[in-house]
Amino acid sequence: MSLNRSVPQPHHNPTAATASPNYVGLVKFLMQPFLEFPDSLSVDCEMSQTLKRVWIRIAFESTDKGKVFGRGGRNIQAIRTVIAAAAQLSQQTVYLDIYGNTNPGREGLSAEEDQPERSPTPRTRERRNSSRPVVKPRSR
Repeated sequence: MSLNRSVPQPHHNPTAATASPNYVGLVKFLMQPFLEFPDSLSVDCEMSQTLKRVWIRIAFESTDKGKVFGRGGRNIQAIRTVIAAAAQLSQQTVYLDIYGNTNPGREGLSAEEDQPERSPTPRTRERRNSSRPVVKPRSR
C-alpha cells in the first residue's frame, strides 16, 4: 500500500537489466579526476556474451599511480566496486586489469615491464642460527 498515490512507483523492467553498461565511459568518468594528464588514460573493454564476463584493461602514466590507487588502495577499490555494481545490474562479472604507462615508446620495453601491475610476492624470513634465547611460556 502506498501512502502517496500521486508519486509513480518504480516498475521492474526485465529488459533494462539485460542492457550492458558503457564500461569505457564509466571507467573514464571515475579515473580522470585522479589523473594529472587525463588524455593519457587508455581503456580497453572486452565482453563475452556467452560467459557474461567483461574484461576492462586500463593504462595511464606511472606518475599518477599513487593518486589512482590512493592510500592503501582505497581509490582503486572504490572504482572496482562501482564497476562491479554496474556489472551486477546487467548480470555480468567484471575484471579490471591495470597496466603500466601509456608512453609511445612502449615497443622497446621488455616482456616483464609490459605485464600488469602486480604486488611482489612476499618473502619468507630465512632461519639463521642466532644466539637468541628461546622464550617459553610460563606454566603455573
